[in-house]
Amino acid sequence: MNLIKQASTAAVWLGLRYSRILGIWYWVSGEAVCYQNWAPGNGTSEEHCETAVRSGAVQSGGDQRWISHKLFLIKENLTWSEALRYCRQNHMDLASVHSGEIQRRVMNVVKWASTVEVWLGLRHSCTVGIWFWVSGETVCYQNWAPGNGTSEEDCIPAVRSGAVQSGGHQQWISRPETDKLNFICSRN
Repeated sequence: MNLIKQASTAAVWLGLRYSRILGIWYWVSGEAVCYQNWAPGNGTSEEHCETAVRSGAVQSGGDQRWISHKLFLIKENLTWSEALRYCRQNHMDLASVHSGEIQRRVMNVVKWASTVEVWLGLRHSCTVGIWFWVSGETVCYQNWAPGNGTSEEDCIPAVRSGAVQSGGHQQWISRPETDKLNFICSRN
């Protein structure tokens, strides 16, 4: 607890994972979770209608309780804007990938998709010429497939949005926002 008080983020990752098959939380070392200190609304409910990967974190503020970060694969084919609206109404947002750890979690979820690509919360601004996450963060960590995301985007006839490949190396690609794909929502 003393170490996380010095953290510069709202949460710090722990080695906690959730087994959807068993319906339990466990340490990545394989040990059972005996001591529990969940923040209200975290770690106790099961989502039944979507594919989810959950990992545990601990809040770094004054009240150090565990919180859960969840990714949900939605197997509906929607445009990027429709997917964003769905996630914001039903979860929190389209998923943002800020690190290799989150990318690995996305890779665990996306392999169950029914489309070749899956929407992320990645958007291109034609006026400024940059990619950004709908969470408001800039794209620092990158996992672009060759020929994607690094050159000038053709914004005509549709704005470009980011998706992740559901097969292969599961890298990010640029797609017209009007394509209809599965998508990943996130919730903290």
